[in-house]
Order: sequence, then C-alpha cells, then structure tokens
Amino acid sequence: MRRIIGIGETIMDIIFQNGQPIAAVPGGSVFNSMISLGRLEQNTTFISETGNDRVGKVVLDFLADNGVNNENVCVYYDGRTPISLAWLNDKNDAEYEFYKDYPKARLDVIWPKIEKDDIVMMGSYFVLNPVLRPKVIEFLKYVREREAIVYYDFNFRNSHKEEAIKLYPDILDNMEHSDIVRGSTEDLENMFGNNFPEQVYAKEVEYYCKNMICTDGGKNVKLFTPTIRKEYFVRNIDTVSTIGAGDNFNAGIVFGLMRENIRKEDIPTLKEQDWDKIIQCGMDFSAEVCKSLNNSISKEFAHNYLHGGEPLEMKMCK
Repeated sequence: MRRIIGIGETIMDIIFQNGQPIAAVPGGSVFNSMISLGRLEQNTTFISETGNDRVGKVVLDFLADNGVNNENVCVYYDGRTPISLAWLNDKNDAEYEFYKDYPKARLDVIWPKIEKDDIVMMGSYFVLNPVLRPKVIEFLKYVREREAIVYYDFNFRNSHKEEAIKLYPDILDNMEHSDIVRGSTEDLENMFGNNFPEQVYAKEVEYYCKNMICTDGGKNVKLFTPTIRKEYFVRNIDTVSTIGAGDNFNAGIVFGLMRENIRKEDIPTLKEQDWDKIIQCGMDFSAEVCKSLNNSISKEFAHNYLHGGEPLEMKMCK
C-alpha cells in the first residue's frame, strides 16, 4: 500500500477571539495535512520533533489517535514543545505569535522506509531552517533515490520575508526536488517580491518544477503546467476560522493523487480532467476546515467523503 510521508513542525495552537482563548489544537502546517489524511484512512507517517512535556504528549497522542504513525517523531528532553498564539480578526483570519524553546540537537530521527510512488509532503520554514537544512538535504536525496512524489507547500510567512534572499538557493533546491508546488499569493510576494502567479511561474518556478498551484485566500485557485493554464472559482462560505485552510487544501491535493492512483511517471502527462478531480478535493477540504476551529477536516466529513458523500459544487473557468 502506498504511503504518505510528511515532514514538518509540531506546535500547539492556542486560538484567541475578542482577546479571549477559545480553543487549543495541536498543529503545524504539514501536521494538519497529515491529520486529515489519517482521518481519510490513508497510510500516513509523520517526521518531526516534539518536547518531552505535556504538550508533546498531547501531540503524539493526537497523531496516533488519528491514524498517523508517530514513530519518526523525535522526542527531545532539552527544550519544550512550541506554542503559537493565533489571534482571529473580524474576518476570522489569524495573526500569529510563536513561542519556541528548541534544543541544540534537532531532528535526530531515522528516516522511514520510502517506496517508489509514495508521496512526500513538505513545506514552510521548517525545510528551509539553516539549523535543520543538512538533515532536510539528506532526506530529499533519499526521497529522490526512492522515486517518491514530492509535494512542496511554500507556506513562507511574512516573518521570514527579510530572509528570502538568503534562503533563495534552498527554495530553488526544494522546488527542483518537487513534482508539484503550491503557494499562496502572499507566499509569492514574501519569497519573490511578486504576487502575480503567472509571472512567478514563468520566471521563478517552471524551470525547477513544472507544476504549480496558486491559492489566494477565498479567491480563485490557479493551475500552471507546461500545457495547462486554468482558473478554478472558489464559492463563498461563512468562515469560523481560516487556520489550516491552506494545509487542508494540500491534504486534498495529495488525497486526490492517491484516489486517482496517480504515479510519479503520470504527473507530466496529467490531462485537464485529471487536474480538475485533484483540485476539487483540495477545494473541498479547504472549505470544510474553515467551518470550524479545528485545524483539520472532521472525522465525519472524512467518513462521508470516503463513503459516498456528495462533493461540493465547483465552478471552473478555462
């Protein structure tokens, strides 16, 4: 059975609304994707690190309880599991403050076994962090040798914008190892100083990775491949929180690849109708997670999606 392997940070999100805490949810960008995929009964493994503290135990238990293998999560003793404060504004978008206390030795893990056509998910500053970069390079070389599909979510926050020039070679290297990249218009602005996805794809991405998906909050989703340019219109929904929206869009794309049995060798020749089905899943998952304070799709939604639930209506424009 093909597996989905994620690599990224773990964190506890404490969510505030009107100045008061209203929820505490284990999170992390790839972490949120893996929880959704675990709930969808996918064969999932997560590579990460967490502290030997109460928050870390909650994180590890949460992974296991949702069907995600946590054997490749490094538990460190010299430090604490990170915490983020997520402040929801009047549009239910979040602004973050992070509190981190990492040890000197980081990501001391044994890589899980990876087979051809497994899917590896990675993203955010975690895979660019200079402290972790040697381990990430080692991992990417292993993934390439094993001929796995790599899905890379930029997730490049404004807090790292000033580091973009310094990190640029590593961003390019990550793209070169990837089969599909996904970024928001905000990511593109923070990394490349340009939030026009058509220009970024042509100037920055296509040479390194042939397939790019661009999201823009509640606005259109755009797909770029060497042969396809397509825009997918997103329907308006009432949001409770946008935390995890992009992460679950990623989960939907990866689930779509699995559901359609897309192999690595298939990706260069995917037809428009193939992409339509895959991106449909991403849009469905993203819309669902915005309806609650959870960082991932609900177990009920996952069950319905797997067992005959009707997909959300999607309008498309060529």
